[in-house]
Amino acid sequence: MPQVMEFKLPDLGEGLTEAEIVRWLVAVGDVVAIDQPVVEVETAKAMVEVPCPYGGVVTARFGEEGTELPVGAPLITVAVGASSLPEAPAAQAAEAEGSGNVPRPLIGYGEDHSRPARRRRVRPVTAAVSAPVVVAPVAPAAPVVPAVSTGPVPVISPLVRKLAKDGGVDLRALKGSGPEGLILRADVEAALAALRAPEPAPAVPVAPAVAAQGERIPLKGVRGAVAEKLSRSRREIPDATCWVDADATELMAARAAMNAVGGPKISVLALLARICTAALAKYPELNSTVDLAAKEIVRLPSVHLGFAAQTERGLVVPVVRDAQHRNPESLSAEFARLTELARAGKLAPADLTGGTFTLNNYGVFGVDGSTPIINHPEAAMLGVGRIIDKPWVHEGQLAVRKVVQLSLTFDHRVCDGGTAGGFLRYVADCVESPAVLLRSL
Repeated sequence: MPQVMEFKLPDLGEGLTEAEIVRWLVAVGDVVAIDQPVVEVETAKAMVEVPCPYGGVVTARFGEEGTELPVGAPLITVAVGASSLPEAPAAQAAEAEGSGNVPRPLIGYGEDHSRPARRRRVRPVTAAVSAPVVVAPVAPAAPVVPAVSTGPVPVISPLVRKLAKDGGVDLRALKGSGPEGLILRADVEAALAALRAPEPAPAVPVAPAVAAQGERIPLKGVRGAVAEKLSRSRREIPDATCWVDADATELMAARAAMNAVGGPKISVLALLARICTAALAKYPELNSTVDLAAKEIVRLPSVHLGFAAQTERGLVVPVVRDAQHRNPESLSAEFARLTELARAGKLAPADLTGGTFTLNNYGVFGVDGSTPIINHPEAAMLGVGRIIDKPWVHEGQLAVRKVVQLSLTFDHRVCDGGTAGGFLRYVADCVESPAVLLRSL
């Protein structure tokens, strides 16, 4: 008999706790093979196709497209060993539960020992229901009205009687404070004071807060992850920014010479990335992170270079691993590969995590400068503006040169302004005279 196995949403990356169902790739009744993708989900980091570790017939799907599921929630159930949809999946599932022959899941997802045993489906049983007992409602007790004496009023003074009459006080309703209940002037005056006391103003109903009008867009997925990361960076990192204009004419000429000899084209971003890795070798303080729990600065041995890429799904930061070991040609190829995956929404979570320094080329948007927010938990980010023709003093003469603005935002906990300024000045020197870079190659 086929066994019905439940496949839960696995952990798809570092720190991810939920995913949104974008598109189902199988329907109930479809036959799936082991490791076949069954659903496409969007996490806070990427779009991912989730493969199923079981082969068989899909008996149930959990969640419609657009639904968010937490990690560990059921995704689908599969009748393992069935070639078509079983007639009574619930009964067969119960039989499978009773047997000890449970297929092993794929290596990578691991066995789920925390899953409770399935409950058998209980068929409804028709039972005689006794006639309901009607309980007569109990009439609420009438309010107790204090009895008003009909006998003589215990008042001696005619002044007290006149005071009560003029003020509209019913002496029969008063309880005297004098001997044997004698009503005194003080009793009447107290009653008059109570009558003249202003009634409490009725509570003015507070109008409920009116929600802001306009389109509401859920802050989730990539947009939610970006918002959380940038907010955390602002909360935790005391950042500062310095910037400088640089003459990039020689750098652009060097790039043109490289591309003129044939072979893969070298991008400006790749040249700037190679300059960054050389600068980080001279100023390793900026390739670090702060361990708040241990109160330590951790200098990292490898440069995992992130670069900002704008996609239809929002801003993502793919990471080039061990960028310090790559030349401009290798860097250019890796940038192109990761950018293509980012635009297609096919980046793996591993491609978006573990960066140690970020290069942000916002010049592609036609702007000159910016004060970028550090990509937490990194310690610095280099921003690059557009490269445009500007008047510039070159060799004592006013000339039109290709000028770029460079800005460095850094974590002031890991270094002082002298270190940050030295890093930025070295980058600018390499941009203005690429031959400077040859000293460190």
